[in-house]
Amino acid sequence: MNRPARLVAAALTASMALLMTACGSGGEDSSSDTIKGAEAGDGKTSAGPSASASPGGVKRPEITLPKEFQAIFEGWSNSDPKLQEILDDGREELRSKYAAVIEADPESDAVAFYNSEATRATARKWIKQFTDDNDSIIGKVRVFDPQAHLSDTGSGVLFYCVDERQASTKNRKTNKIVNTPDKPESLIQYRLRLDKTPQGVWKTTSLTTVPGACS
Repeated sequence: MNRPARLVAAALTASMALLMTACGSGGEDSSSDTIKGAEAGDGKTSAGPSASASPGGVKRPEITLPKEFQAIFEGWSNSDPKLQEILDDGREELRSKYAAVIEADPESDAVAFYNSEATRATARKWIKQFTDDNDSIIGKVRVFDPQAHLSDTGSGVLFYCVDERQASTKNRKTNKIVNTPDKPESLIQYRLRLDKTPQGVWKTTSLTTVPGACS
């Protein structure tokens, strides 16, 4: 959310990535990868605490969002276990940044857990925009149409859409609320590349966003 809607218009450039929306990440442009054969289910996942355990026994950070802010994930299931891993870690990467803004914590361990060094630096810069202005986020975002696949190089590619039109910033001191405009640009497509660590975590290594690309 920016002035007036930084979730839509806060722009950060990092390397080849242009970030214009909530959850700053940057790195190489992953948009050259296309989604092929992605299967998304119809289930909905709300933003409760994340699981601390994970496939392979890697302990993941618990991420909790307050009642004042909801991230509703629609269709984040896949019949392929490998693609489901990409969906799961991609979802938690997004949730970790929402939580970091709300907790006013640019150095969030959860954000570091799910991001490479390059994307973590950009995420930290984005979160700090909120903390410097004493802003938090409230309301609801809808995260939908996830598409995941494995590239020929073994990297994960994840595209998804975020509808931010029901989200707002709220100043911690003045309680002033600034709403996100009800415009097509408030529906954003996220394009991620993820690489699997030896520990089995799909870390985001690049992220680009395209405002207005989702309907």
